[in-house]
Amino acid sequence: MLSDATFTLLLGVTVSLYTPRPSPTPQLKDDPEIYMNATELITSKGFPCENHYATTEDGFILNMQRIPHGRGTNTPGTVRPVVMLQHGLLGSATNFLDNPANQSLAYILADAGADVWLGNVRGNMYSRAHKTLKPSDDTFWEWSFDEMAKYDLPAMIDYILRTTGQPQIHYVGHSQGTLIGFAGFSQNKTLGQLVKTFIALAPVATVGHIKSPIRLLAPISKEIGAVFELFGHGEFLPSTEITTWLAKGVCTSIPLICENVLFVLGGFDYKVLNMSRVPVYIAHNPAGTSVQNMIHFAQGVNTDKFMMFDFGSAGANMEHYGQATPPLYHPEQMEVPVVLFSGGMDFLADPTDVTWLRSRLTRTVADHVIPHWEHLDFIWAVDAPIHCYEDIKRLVFN
Repeated sequence: MLSDATFTLLLGVTVSLYTPRPSPTPQLKDDPEIYMNATELITSKGFPCENHYATTEDGFILNMQRIPHGRGTNTPGTVRPVVMLQHGLLGSATNFLDNPANQSLAYILADAGADVWLGNVRGNMYSRAHKTLKPSDDTFWEWSFDEMAKYDLPAMIDYILRTTGQPQIHYVGHSQGTLIGFAGFSQNKTLGQLVKTFIALAPVATVGHIKSPIRLLAPISKEIGAVFELFGHGEFLPSTEITTWLAKGVCTSIPLICENVLFVLGGFDYKVLNMSRVPVYIAHNPAGTSVQNMIHFAQGVNTDKFMMFDFGSAGANMEHYGQATPPLYHPEQMEVPVVLFSGGMDFLADPTDVTWLRSRLTRTVADHVIPHWEHLDFIWAVDAPIHCYEDIKRLVFN
């Protein structure tokens, strides 16, 4: 039974879904990169690209892009450090490819001599295949970041090491990419031993203090059935109306950005954002995730705990976990060396939540705070090479 408050919120959301938008969407500029996929973005800049496919234990087929070397640096027999770049919530491999070659982390590392692999977790636009299921099946979408940590990470890392013949990788995660790292490497010590360095950009574990509009989903996340009624059981790819609802009161001056859910949920700093690239960012994002994954994040807002998905009742949790409440993740048990990069103005990886995470980690090699940065600055800021990427390059080639 829905509470009065939840019903009122649901009603308000439902009404907003059918409210006509106040103004037409500005047209995207005719930048050719708007129409390119990840492979085309890479090759258009003169880099080689290979597409690889890793199959998870539960049947998902994950597409990874590989940049095996930089432009003109393919010396036979060269042993290159292997780096895996893992995108965040609602993102894809393109998050590390959307800027020019001298501003995008994937290109910078490849030109420096690294073997760069770009991961795509289940459900995004590059990983929508399964051995038996189709995206039109509700069952295809019955997962959250728990399954990414348990199945996707091992499948991708094992595949990379088998292909390259290297004993370890450097793992660079952004946002959700860090969350699944903290969850996966702390639970699976064997997997953690395959990671030489875990570089965490905008690190996420607990999300109780976020100021992102994800908070608006938190009250109704307790009513899982109601959320599924509102958004469906499958893919979370919000319509413009839902994005407008989330954006209300968040942005007023740059409507083109504010109509894109990734900017709404993650925040941006227009002072370090190359506005000429915005049409490219919007063309590639959001890249898709499941409704269940979004509910999981909202549950984290409610509980302020780093824990597995709550199935809504003691009985359902008992069936899945053998206990009445979801198990907690314990990042303090992770043995992988960690380097943190956080933003002082980040309203998704909030500084208070990062402080909690920092206090739990036992093998922090370095801790960088960039005071003026927000959440998306780690992948798109024009000053990212200065404040972040040069440090990452030194870590990889140390």
